[in-house]
Amino acid sequence: MFDRYARLAERALQDEPPTREDALWILDAPDVALLPLLHAAYLPREKHFGRKVQVQILNNVQNGLCPEDCGYCSQSKDSSAPIRKYPLKTRDDILAEAERAARSGVTRYCMVLSGRGPTLDRTQELAGLVREIKSRFPIEVCVSCGLIDDEKARILAEAGLDRLNHNLNTSERHYPEICSTHSYQDRMRTLIAAKKNGIEPCSGFILGMGETSADVLEVAFALRELEVPSIPVNFLVPIDGNPVVDDGSLSPERCLRALALMRLVNPRAEIRAAGGREGHLRSLGALVLWPANSLFVEGYLTTRGDAVDPTYQMIVDAGFEVDGNPLYLEERHKPVVHFEIPGGGDEILRPEIAAAQRGVAPRAR
Repeated sequence: MFDRYARLAERALQDEPPTREDALWILDAPDVALLPLLHAAYLPREKHFGRKVQVQILNNVQNGLCPEDCGYCSQSKDSSAPIRKYPLKTRDDILAEAERAARSGVTRYCMVLSGRGPTLDRTQELAGLVREIKSRFPIEVCVSCGLIDDEKARILAEAGLDRLNHNLNTSERHYPEICSTHSYQDRMRTLIAAKKNGIEPCSGFILGMGETSADVLEVAFALRELEVPSIPVNFLVPIDGNPVVDDGSLSPERCLRALALMRLVNPRAEIRAAGGREGHLRSLGALVLWPANSLFVEGYLTTRGDAVDPTYQMIVDAGFEVDGNPLYLEERHKPVVHFEIPGGGDEILRPEIAAAQRGVAPRAR
């Protein structure tokens, strides 16, 4: 049995994916031992990323008011979830939130806009924001703005956008079950436009929406074929008022198996434990760091997530290292870092967290 885990790891180390039979075995076979599977997934993760963990923050710069009917999203036209709706935030607000994200230690700041896709004028406005953020702060910038075409991708690329996020979310077969106002192929065209214009595509999926294991495999291998370098793995957050609800399939083990599968199919990609990890992984949350090398902190657009402080503590406790930006490396030598969470209250990065990251004993309080 352990030879099978070793073969999975060896294939990934050689940049070869598991066979379809092995991939289904990872997700479904009752005799799969979780810890050997996570170790197999860890080996290519270590090869390409060491023990570093990238941390990213989402900023919902435009919320709600969306004409699309994505059933999992509380911003869609069919959701009755009681969210706060607002048009694009001001330039000053967006820049201030980018600075706070940089000082909190994140690798990448992602601006998210609701809606089907930006107009040409809005694309130009986003391009200006990308230029200014990158000129001011030592962080990468990602934009998630819905469907875009070749012209809009070129404008964003010329502004220096590092990544464009557009999740496939589920397989082509299952896609009509979660959305009817646009298609799986619409999403594929957006990713191809980004890649064609030199923007790294960021694309993943959502587990827990009634998909089969075969659907999960289809997305995993499609992302490999597209050579997507950044893959967020989301676990459906059940929100009252959304048409698509939690299908009850997501145990902590199922989530970890999916992360391990994604790493073994896409060994070189940044694998991110994304939306819903806190609620679905529960006490096994730290184990995501074996297959995944990236996390979101603070929240997921309309739902809250773990704050920076406990997330950094988890990373350090598990023997990993926060891959912070240069501004963060400077800031963490200060005794206390205050920053405002976008859309929330103040949080404090305790001095003992920074001390633990430097490998020294914390001072007595």
